[in-house]
Amino acid sequence: MQIVEKKVSAGNCDLFDLNEFLARPLFAHLAHHAEQGPCESPVWFHWDGEAVWIIGGTSFPQNVKREPICAIGIVDWDLATGRLHHVGFRGTAEVVPFDPHTAKTIFSKYFGPDEQEWDQRFADVFTGELGLELVRFVPATVIMRDQSYTPTQWAQQRERTRHGAV
Repeated sequence: MQIVEKKVSAGNCDLFDLNEFLARPLFAHLAHHAEQGPCESPVWFHWDGEAVWIIGGTSFPQNVKREPICAIGIVDWDLATGRLHHVGFRGTAEVVPFDPHTAKTIFSKYFGPDEQEWDQRFADVFTGELGLELVRFVPATVIMRDQSYTPTQWAQQRERTRHGAV
């Protein structure tokens, strides 16, 4: 994996740590090619230090099998603090058989370590009835950007509601 760009827009602070960033419970956006053209899928993920692991859905694994060259974008943005971190990957993905351990690693990142507390709407992921697969994405290149800024007073006073709206 080659880091092709590391940029801090303010220029007066250190760039964030890539592994720490990828450990945050953020959405990744998998860009891939569908039969109808370009497609983007928001996904939960796990970074193992070499690859991004994603639980496959019902359509994008087939797209990845057909065209394995993909891109992934991940953004951590906080309106109130002005934090804006971005990582962009370009690389190749492969579809591999479902592994419950890997899936549980992904779920624990977003739901916490206690499986008893996990939302039961996702229980079918582990029963096998969905026939899910995993996607293993290996980045060839990485772009890291810290585009954080000083928020306005208006932004500092904004709070996220229960549903994420401000």
